[in-house]
Amino acid sequence: MRTFDYTRIPQGLMQPDIVNMVSAIHEYKGKQELYLEAKADVLETMCEIARIQSTDASNRIEGIFTSNKRLNDLMAQKTEPKSRNEAEIAGYRDVLATIHNSYDYIDVKPGVILQLHRNLYRHTQSGFAGNWKDSDNAIVEFDAQGNQTVRFKPLPAIATPDAVAKLCEAYDKALDKGTYDPLLLACLFTFDFICIHPFNDGNGRMSRLLTLLLLYRSGYLVGKYVSIEMEIEATRETYYEALQQSSPGWSEEENNYVPIVRYLLGVILAAYHDFEDRVQGLTVSKLTKAERIEAVFSRKVGKVTKADIQAECPDISQTTVERTLKSLLDSGKITKVGSGRATGYVAKM
Repeated sequence: MRTFDYTRIPQGLMQPDIVNMVSAIHEYKGKQELYLEAKADVLETMCEIARIQSTDASNRIEGIFTSNKRLNDLMAQKTEPKSRNEAEIAGYRDVLATIHNSYDYIDVKPGVILQLHRNLYRHTQSGFAGNWKDSDNAIVEFDAQGNQTVRFKPLPAIATPDAVAKLCEAYDKALDKGTYDPLLLACLFTFDFICIHPFNDGNGRMSRLLTLLLLYRSGYLVGKYVSIEMEIEATRETYYEALQQSSPGWSEEENNYVPIVRYLLGVILAAYHDFEDRVQGLTVSKLTKAERIEAVFSRKVGKVTKADIQAECPDISQTTVERTLKSLLDSGKITKVGSGRATGYVAKM
């Protein structure tokens, strides 16, 4: 039976780059309150944008999506779900809102995890919502010919309830002891939760929601304003590689946590970096709104979407963004690429 003990950090985890990333995130956390005092109205807009992006990205990783208009209407609760995909998107929206609004009052306990999972499927007819898996499962992959290979075999269903209970107990014990940084504990907990794979469905989305919950409860609030899930979606191949590299030997407690911890810390650090850039752009920039939109192209390589611009400039209306993009197109400074949801703009060199 797999055991969990976070009072002793796994051997070899404290690599120099991991220590440096933890220190850098600490520095950002120290400046976090200054950022949060910047402009309350703009920060609220950033929060709403991040919620939409997080809900969209976390579901897209699992192949669940809808149109931009339907997504925005669902997030604003202007409409009811019309498909299974939209029902699951609405469920993620609800759980994410609960975590954003009440993280201080949500303990990381098995019963709470079950409740969050039940709410994730509250708009569906799912019979497994809020229940541990009732049959053994496996993480599989398919090759180009459609052949299936078992990449990782999680704990059997019968062992799941006890494993999740011990996982939560180990996390609480390590947090109370205070020997290791909550950032590291959150990464270890998240990965072990994925390896237990406690549900018939929704394990990936639950792991990302729990990551946010653990970060918020430890004072790392960046995910409220910059979508961590979107960063994971943008680097999903690296995400899957890190999971694959860290999973061999997990059942025997011989796995290597370094790849997944390095990856998750990198995602959190990138989010804090973006947060600082956006807040500083709001508070100290003397550029006009049009100049700030144009400046986005100088900071990004490759295609830039309207969503990218609105995430970096949350105080600028969509009308102003569209008007500025048209002006940049007319002047030949950018070109339009793609169509529909894939529409983007590329700066001419």
